[in-house]
Amino acid sequence: MVAKCCALFLLALCLAVPGAASAQSYPGRAIKLVVGFPPGGGNDIQARLIAQKLSKEWGQSVFVENKPGANAIIATDYVAKSPPDGYTLYVGASGAMSFNPGLYKNLPYDPLKDFVPVVQIASFPLVIAMHPTGRPMNLAQFIQLAKAKPGKLSYAAGSTPFQVITELFKIQAGIDIKPIPYSGSSKSIIATIAGETDLVTVDLPPALAQLRAGKLQGLAVTGLKRSAMAPDLPTVAESGLPNFEAVLWTGIFAPAGTAKEVVDKLHDAVARILLTDDFKTRLAELGYEPGNLSQAEFAALLKADIAKWTKVEREGDIHID
Repeated sequence: MVAKCCALFLLALCLAVPGAASAQSYPGRAIKLVVGFPPGGGNDIQARLIAQKLSKEWGQSVFVENKPGANAIIATDYVAKSPPDGYTLYVGASGAMSFNPGLYKNLPYDPLKDFVPVVQIASFPLVIAMHPTGRPMNLAQFIQLAKAKPGKLSYAAGSTPFQVITELFKIQAGIDIKPIPYSGSSKSIIATIAGETDLVTVDLPPALAQLRAGKLQGLAVTGLKRSAMAPDLPTVAESGLPNFEAVLWTGIFAPAGTAKEVVDKLHDAVARILLTDDFKTRLAELGYEPGNLSQAEFAALLKADIAKWTKVEREGDIHID
């Protein structure tokens, strides 16, 4: 009996050692960061900044592979089905990870079951702005105007997450304004400047020049604190909707089953990068704030966001067949 127990112990030890050695020697070859959008966008820039610094720290090639298409479903599904060895990672935005589950009936991946959240890279709020009326207006006054004209006003949304966030604003404000979709932030901004729509919800950087020129009138930002890029703009919460918060983010995810030691090593390395002055400066130029969440907090955020946005999508009957 003792001999049998010893044999089982030795077998377990032999099976454990290769995994431990693999984690200790990680990374032993090139690492691929997969992005679900074309080169040049915010996600891509963040991924390339991370890749450059990881390559320098680890002495291994870390490169970005762009797999755009289908609201980032192609890239996300690709990584979900990749070997869980730490060499194929996903730089995923909240759109693919927390908005898509409620938008698609047959999504080929499950963000909670198919991935391990490694580290949050950055987050950013949106800005709610309106077509200038010739007189200053704050968010509370716009809400009053919308209540006086139910169904008569409209808003532009350059992406589905922007539409969902505006629907949350509508629900909490108790107003009825019609959505008009546009392909991208720039087109939604131009439409609102031209008076095709009354309101636009958009990421702050592409709207900043128009806000400063007075071609758009900023009403509020959607985070819980004011943006350093537009410190004079109040938050939605400051403007009378205290429970409102809508912040988008980007993070690194590994396929489910990736060894904890590998995930921890990745998290710690990227967390150090987020603290460097040059990285924080570059993020600020893009309108982002560096992530500051632990792995457990990031996992909890993902779970909470999926539940939050799925509920809004169902209430607003927002779906993609």
